Amino acid sequence: MENVQSHDWNKERLEQLKQLMPDLFTNDGKLNVSELKKVIDPKSVNETERYEFRWFGKSNAKREAFTPTDATLVYDEERSVNPTENENLIIEGENLAVLKLLSNSYREQVKCIFIDPPYNTGKDFVYSDKFNQDKKEYWEDAEMTENGFKIDTNAETDGRYHSNWLNMMYSRLLIARQLLRTDGAIFIAIDDNEVHHLRKLCDEVFGEDNFLGNIVWKHTEQSKNDEKYFSRQYNNIMVFRKSEAIESFRFPRTEEDNVNYSNPDNDPEGEWRSGDTRSPNYRKTLLFDINTPSGKTIAPPENGWRWQESEVLSKIESKEIIFSDDETRIIRKIYLKNQNGRVAENIWQGGLFGTTRNANTEIKSLFNDEVIFDTPKPTSLIKSIHPTNYTA
Repeated sequence: MENVQSHDWNKERLEQLKQLMPDLFTNDGKLNVSELKKVIDPKSVNETERYEFRWFGKSNAKREAFTPTDATLVYDEERSVNPTENENLIIEGENLAVLKLLSNSYREQVKCIFIDPPYNTGKDFVYSDKFNQDKKEYWEDAEMTENGFKIDTNAETDGRYHSNWLNMMYSRLLIARQLLRTDGAIFIAIDDNEVHHLRKLCDEVFGEDNFLGNIVWKHTEQSKNDEKYFSRQYNNIMVFRKSEAIESFRFPRTEEDNVNYSNPDNDPEGEWRSGDTRSPNYRKTLLFDINTPSGKTIAPPENGWRWQESEVLSKIESKEIIFSDDETRIIRKIYLKNQNGRVAENIWQGGLFGTTRNANTEIKSLFNDEVIFDTPKPTSLIKSIHPTNYTA
């Protein structure tokens, strides 16, 4: 006979409270008693507040990251292809254990890391960090079985929905940082579900000052009509560096990038284009007239010139600044030879970066017309993050 319970009034009242005052509840959906006390009697709560990012299991995840593993890498000769000529390695295994093993030989030796972790959509597998268990123990410890039935999702109804994902990511990012060179960077693919948490997580692991950017990658050209609110066509690629040793990120220049450069006056310094001579901000010391060769006067722009008067005169003498034919304005030369690549945009779309469809086509060509991965990334996207694009 089915066990029928009466109505859960406590649950209903909590839901009503959450509707009225959601700020009293944690991100895990639990009532924060301290916050409730502040509403009832603010003077009864004495605490020191500080900015920090906390979640359930954080301390244990950090300990797990730096705990030695008893796993071992075993060479698979039968599945290897051209092992003596090929410089590439494929390692199959639980990724935290593998990262720990790699840290023995490759600590501070890796310049570029690209990871494509679970996006925590509610269907992603959430890893357990215990490796010396048999299969049954592993599933049970990872809470992947319930009443004898296998559960393989991180359901949003789970109070630790975000915490589970953060614990999985935290330990792995801590070890990944150990692998990076001082001039190394990590690129992390992610979607809207956890991008906000990932930013805070990486701020803690790598430092806020080492955040380089959040790239928006247009991964599809198709509009999905089955979405409830918006058709999601973009994913994120978050970029952090190991240290200040990385000073810039540049793409190789193309003919299209150089189309505005020419050399109409046969300048021995080579091709050039005109640049802005105005100061972006008002400064009184930058307000001065410039005298032309024929004795005319060029008044300063509203905010003044970009440089001090002495520097302007020096650039005129070196012919980096020239006068227009009618001597009504000055022209600043920006030389092509001084351009170190092209500053990368933070929106990546089009053929240079590819789409998921391109990736599927590549996978099919390698595996008898079968797509064996759910969300592959195109090689063109991976080439765009090549370490030669960022310099120290």
